[in-house]
Amino acid sequence: MILLCGIPSESSLGMVAAALERRGADCVLVNQRHVRETAVHLVVDDDGMRGELSGPGYAVRLDEVDGVYLRFMDDRCLPELEHEPHDSRVRAAGRALHEILGQWADVAPAQVVNRYVAMGSNFSKPYQAQLIREHGFDVPETLVTDDPDRVLAFRDAHGPLVYKSISSERSVVQRLEEKDVARLDRIRWCPVQFQAYVPGPNLRVHTVGDEVFGTLIETEAVDYRYATRQAGRAATFRPYELDGDLSGRCVGLAADLGLAVAGIDLKLAPDGRVVCLEVNPSPVFSYYELHTGQPIAEAIARLLDRR
Repeated sequence: MILLCGIPSESSLGMVAAALERRGADCVLVNQRHVRETAVHLVVDDDGMRGELSGPGYAVRLDEVDGVYLRFMDDRCLPELEHEPHDSRVRAAGRALHEILGQWADVAPAQVVNRYVAMGSNFSKPYQAQLIREHGFDVPETLVTDDPDRVLAFRDAHGPLVYKSISSERSVVQRLEEKDVARLDRIRWCPVQFQAYVPGPNLRVHTVGDEVFGTLIETEAVDYRYATRQAGRAATFRPYELDGDLSGRCVGLAADLGLAVAGIDLKLAPDGRVVCLEVNPSPVFSYYELHTGQPIAEAIARLLDRR
């Protein structure tokens, strides 16, 4: 039994569900939008851990689950709870449901993509960079500060800079320009991460267990996800075959982070260095598969379907 947890219309979840259906796998879709109708009962005692997850049209014994694909969004933002007060019993029950399912998935013997406990490194980009360096990757020179003078000294030492969020929250990567320097005093209220700009094409590597899928992305934009906004035209994507050494380092990095599936962001610098920017523990791989035709969803389905 495989649990697919999230919003059915989310592209990555939908592509994995379709791949599992083609394999004839036994799956249950835990639709997060049915938060009011979903319940979990979990027992932990001297005999171990057992329980049941039930929702519209299904009741699943948790000890019979072999695979879990976790794509839950922040339950506090669900449209079904939009008009509930922050202290409502419905919100509290929904939060407890998600917490219990996440905690169960962290220790369940099933193949989980990905356990929440393994995603922790992404909540601190500077900490994750230290783990990345241990796997032989270069990382950009980095400064995290709320001091404008240190930013200017850092730019003098390392040349052009980009800036981004420190946390796991998505932010648009921007080049530090003079208009930004004029408003640097604002960082006194919120530390920001500044990095030396690394030229060269982007390489997104998806690892699925021991399988590797590389996508080369070329654009004039600093953040290729927003290439149309930043450079006036969309980025180009094409499959890229990694050599054995780079493949091994990517697989090893994901494994050490405890990630069954990972999205690793690399830059191929003109001087031959492979620079790792970060590791995404919940990648929206569908964006890359739709551009390149690489069978990433099929690989995730194989990983989950352990028959």
